[in-house]
Order: sequence, then structure tokens, then C-alpha cells
Amino acid sequence: MLKLCDVKDPSQSVWLVSPGVTVGRDQGCDFSIADDSVAKLHLKIVVKGEQLTLGNTSGGSRVLVNGKPIEAACRLKLDDQITVGTRILKIIDPKVTKLKSAGAKNVAWALRANHRAIAGKVFPVKDSSVIGRSDECDIAFSLSHLSRRHARLEVREGLLFVVDLGSANGTYVNNRRITECRVRRGDDLRFDTLSFSVVGPTDDIDRTAVRPALPEMEIMKPVAMPSGGSEAVDVTQPSFVTPGGELQDIPISNETDRRPGIRFLGLILLSVASAAAYYWAKTQGVI
Repeated sequence: MLKLCDVKDPSQSVWLVSPGVTVGRDQGCDFSIADDSVAKLHLKIVVKGEQLTLGNTSGGSRVLVNGKPIEAACRLKLDDQITVGTRILKIIDPKVTKLKSAGAKNVAWALRANHRAIAGKVFPVKDSSVIGRSDECDIAFSLSHLSRRHARLEVREGLLFVVDLGSANGTYVNNRRITECRVRRGDDLRFDTLSFSVVGPTDDIDRTAVRPALPEMEIMKPVAMPSGGSEAVDVTQPSFVTPGGELQDIPISNETDRRPGIRFLGLILLSVASAAAYYWAKTQGVI
């Protein structure tokens, strides 16, 4: 996933997510720039899958892409530089781009709003960001069901955590109420009814470990002893050869007789012997 960031201040950034991102001086823009050289709504980047399209919405102000003026629409790609007023923005991939800002490692986390009133709007998360109703919060919403200081988001060694600050209506991660919890990309983070999707880097913990392949076993075919051999070969006992060339038997459970033919033959012989003994005893007058 790509981001749009300020070249001089990478801590100012926004994820490029569908349906798009607005850039301008107005605080309602997804990427707000407090600069008089920037129009209230300077440009919009439409996001459709991996395709980015820039549109100049300034009404006359210049927009440059890689130094060339753009008046209508323009396709964008990774590493393109966009000049907005006196500011230069760049499209980056946080997974491969090393930002020079001291706090740049923490700008990869953000919240994307799910509430219909602000759906799709993305809020970057700093090292520590407080969410609540108060204007003093880093991310503020004038909603009565939010506490003045509802929760705090913290980036600890690149991982994102949420801490409930004793809110009246609670903080939830994937519909489970928490007091403190680690959150991952794709989690649903909710402050009472105000819901967000967590946007951020993938996590090695989420990957499935690949187990090394087991040594291959070669099943031995039944063999006959050389002529004159005094030792019988039990061809019903399978074996395999280890990588070192050593022959080992595969154990067979004693609970299951794997030679039903021999058992049946034994029963027949026992029956015949019993009948012969009975006939001999009868002819001898024993019974």
C-alpha cells in the first residue's frame, strides 16, 4: 500500500486508499497543509485498486508532477513528486522507502474511518495519539458519546497499542471491550460506536512458519535370502532406509494381526488335530 508524504516532513503523510485522498489547506482535507500558497481544495487523488489518478481541483493554482504542470487529470506512480504551492509531496512505499525523519518509522500506522459521516477518511497515528471529544486531543470528534479523553494510541517499537483512558462507553477491538491491547492491520477498532479499520504494516507473527521437509523414506521390497541362508526373512515386516543407509523396521501394532491367512490356517490345523484326537480316543474305548 502506498502513501503520500511531505518530502521535508515525512511525519505528514496519508495512506492512498480507496476511494481517494484530498489535499488542500482546508482542515477537512485528508492531507491538510497549513500554507497560504495552497488552495482550500488543491487536488484530489482517485484510488482504484493500484491505479492512482490526480485531478487539479484548485481552480487555477498550479500543480506540478515531476516538474511538469498538470491542468486536467494525470496518472501517478511510485516515487512521483507532486508540487503543491511551495510544498513537495512524494508517493512512497513505506516497506521499501527509508524516511529520514526521526519519527518516520512510526508514520506507517493510521486509522481509516468506517462511520458513514466520515467514511474513508484516514487519520495518521503518531508515537502517541489521544482520541476523544476534547479539542486538545490529537484526533478529536465532537460526538457526545465519546469521553473527553477516550483512548490513547501508542506506537511501541513499531507495534501499535490502544489504551482505554477510563471512558464511559468503552474501547473495543474486534467487538471485544479492552483496557489495553495490541492492534494489528485489518483489526476493527471502535470507540463506543465510532469504528475504524487499522491501517499499517504486516506482522511476522501473522505469517505461517514453514516446517523443513522430513527425510525421504525408501520402502524396501521383499527380498529372498541367498541360498543356504539359515535365517528366514519376514516379508510382512516393512522397512525403510535412513539417509545414513541404515535399515530400520517400521513397528506394527501387536493389537492387530496383519497375517489373517496364517491365523486361519492355524485354526484349521487345530480343528483337524482335535477331531483326530477325539476319533483315536473313541476307538481305544477311552470315551
